[in-house]
Amino acid sequence: MAEIAALPIEAEAGRERYRALARRKLVILAAMTAALCLSFAVDLAWGPARYSLGEVVAALINPSSVSAQIRAVVWDIRMPVAVMAIVVGAALSVAGAQMQTILANPLASPFTLGISAAASFGAALAIVTSVSILPVAATLLVPVNAFIMALIATLFIHFISQMRGVSVQTVVLLGIALVFTFNALLAFLQYLASEQALSAVVFWTMGSLTKATWPKIGITLAVLLIALPLFARHAWALTAIRLGEDKAASFGVNVRRIRLETMLIISLLAAVPVSFVGTIGFVGLVGPHIARMILGEDQRFFLPGSILSGALLLSLTSIVSKSIIPGVVFPIGIITALVGVPFFFSLILSNRSRSW
Repeated sequence: MAEIAALPIEAEAGRERYRALARRKLVILAAMTAALCLSFAVDLAWGPARYSLGEVVAALINPSSVSAQIRAVVWDIRMPVAVMAIVVGAALSVAGAQMQTILANPLASPFTLGISAAASFGAALAIVTSVSILPVAATLLVPVNAFIMALIATLFIHFISQMRGVSVQTVVLLGIALVFTFNALLAFLQYLASEQALSAVVFWTMGSLTKATWPKIGITLAVLLIALPLFARHAWALTAIRLGEDKAASFGVNVRRIRLETMLIISLLAAVPVSFVGTIGFVGLVGPHIARMILGEDQRFFLPGSILSGALLLSLTSIVSKSIIPGVVFPIGIITALVGVPFFFSLILSNRSRSW
């Protein structure tokens, strides 16, 4: 009888521990949001001409209170770049997070599995030859080509991963093969390109935010805002899939349908940013791992954590790209590679006790 009477007390203690853990995670998300706001302000302040954070905040809140020069630099030159860094970082990080979830693969991301390379080839095909995979308006030629090629690569990876006997290591090797394949096709296009088209493709493949515009930001943000509710709707199912396909199926989760829907959304999230800013690697790999380490696998916290970590990572990278040599803005794809490669090595070489 005493044991039965103690059950409600233990249950209440368990609920209290869960509420305390949830509060701690909310505090972490709030801290990440504050860090992102600070990074955004610093990104607006730093450049060939540096301003104080007070001047930047004044330009944001009350533009008429600062000089016309500060207002023009902050709003017309640096604002689109800083906002694009946040939106692109969030999109790539979310894509990587959900790809790692549904493939149960810590090395999965749009960059490492060849989706970004496929999108790069599709966009370069439009830049060099003006060939459209689907009949579209000229203004949408590059993003549509990038999306179609990313979709083809995504579906290929998805169907191969569903074959009997295919392991996580096989999927990784398949992704590496896709990277080399599309990079070779991209090099072929560069060889055939005119001098003007070649310079455009080479600069674009380095990844740069300097050509960010408000229409590009709007399209990328719209894709992200469409994808997030779809992921949030399947938050419980995606969390269950991380426990294993058999357990998820026993909970009533249609694993095949969820995986296919998620892969389609991932291809869109990966293709649109690539078509606008070029190839930016490792954000989709590093961002989710940061969120997972501090917030766990629960999609209710992991999803917003991935958004914030990816946005913060690319925002900080944007600051670094302007700080190495005064007056010079390095392509942001170079900086993310330099940061991401050591992290990638650490993932490969580390022997994790937990199972993926």
